[in-house]
Amino acid sequence: MRGIDLIGDIHGHANELHRLLKAMDYKEINGSYQHVERTVVFLGDFIDRGPDQLEVLRVVTSMTRQGHAQAIMGNHEYNALGWATPDGNGGYLRAHNETHRKQHQSFLDQINEGSSLHRAALEWFRSLPILLDLPGLRAIHACWHLPSILDLADCLDDNGCFTISGFVASHIKGSAYNKAVEVLLKGPEIDLPEGVHFYDKEGTRRTEARIRWWNRSATTLKSAAIGVGSASISLPDKNIDCSPFHYFENIPIFFGHYWLSGNPKIEADNALCLDYSVAKGGELVGYRWDDTTDLHPSRLIVAR
Repeated sequence: MRGIDLIGDIHGHANELHRLLKAMDYKEINGSYQHVERTVVFLGDFIDRGPDQLEVLRVVTSMTRQGHAQAIMGNHEYNALGWATPDGNGGYLRAHNETHRKQHQSFLDQINEGSSLHRAALEWFRSLPILLDLPGLRAIHACWHLPSILDLADCLDDNGCFTISGFVASHIKGSAYNKAVEVLLKGPEIDLPEGVHFYDKEGTRRTEARIRWWNRSATTLKSAAIGVGSASISLPDKNIDCSPFHYFENIPIFFGHYWLSGNPKIEADNALCLDYSVAKGGELVGYRWDDTTDLHPSRLIVAR
């Protein structure tokens, strides 16, 4: 079996992507990076924020189309499709409000909204599966949660990609399909105590926080909440139950999404986040997997 290299959220940072692939000994041949013994799994979130989103799409799509990589859908690709898909009532599945436009504007500007290039990108996004369940490893953008995977099954085709009707159904607020997408692509969240809030990277006020579902030792609100910034000072050490989202199998899971910071590290023996905030001055991180259930820090690779 060929070795697999997993790469976290890129968000339009092509220079870092080139450096990481080269650090992993991939060579660009005939317009596509390739390795004689290895392939890549990209963990989603290719677009939004970064300066070179078109180049990122060129690199990733060329690798996937030539069989040198596989890729899964991130919440930003899901949102991009929702932004572009009419809802049948004069609007779009993802509302064109100020907050959503701010999150997506850099992509629309770089690709020229409505252009043939934009339509081609959307078509590729539609071809991305929600997850990969490969021999020896699993990949998903935000959270591997079997009940949510089963709930979303009716929305997907045999390749794990959204059907047209399934994609529309997944946007029905409060439905089982919509709740499943929120967990799988955006991660489980918990309400913050009354009066406690924080502002996310887009400046949106939040009263809910994502949780470290992969870290079974994170049993209090203070230790489990992630991405809350200075609001963590106000979080109590009260016990919370994250167990519905814990993962106990030996097959390792690789995911992105969570904007971790600092030196990349392994927080669990069977699950590894590879998103280290490249779009916010952090690092683009990869992991070299070789048919083993053991996760080891020596296999983490950073694009420097």
